[in-house]
Amino acid sequence: MKILLGSQSPRRKEILSFFKIDFIQATSDFDEDQVPFQNNPSEFVKILSKGKADTLSFRYPNLPILTADTIVYREGKIFQKPKNRQEAAESLTELSGKWHSVFTGLTLNFKGIDYQGFDETKVLFNSISHNQLECYLNSLPYHDKAGGYMIQGAGSIIVNKIEGCYYNVMGLPIHLLNNLLQNIGIDLWHYLK
Repeated sequence: MKILLGSQSPRRKEILSFFKIDFIQATSDFDEDQVPFQNNPSEFVKILSKGKADTLSFRYPNLPILTADTIVYREGKIFQKPKNRQEAAESLTELSGKWHSVFTGLTLNFKGIDYQGFDETKVLFNSISHNQLECYLNSLPYHDKAGGYMIQGAGSIIVNKIEGCYYNVMGLPIHLLNNLLQNIGIDLWHYLK
């Protein structure tokens, strides 16, 4: 069965490509800014991922649609994708040396039914000096990353430790993905490469 990944994220594409599952990608035109944050990060990411799935279900009514949304959360504040370098610097400075949570909400829409879930991973940053911050922002992409950082590759230099799913921080928790796909008869254990 072919599925639609409602995201242009190269990281989500990479994770889904770990498996021999046939998928295509499309971008949702859902306006995330219209959804106010009401201090419930798990519900917030589920609402956003559902909004993306809903907009795509009209264009692809016969395909299972998988959408996701990832945020960084700390003490009542969310950190989404930074709009510019200054916003990325502010986020990383605020998170420096502290724990935060990464929430990813997944929605799988098929034949008018939504299967949803979320995952939370706790991340502790190293303390970051001003010079280290400048090196990070000069060397690594931050525009399309919640909180302005990446856990994979050289981006991991900022991370001291994590509690939970690594792939959740990248934007697609595999165990949650498999649980949702099993609702429509897809078990990733049968799609190992």
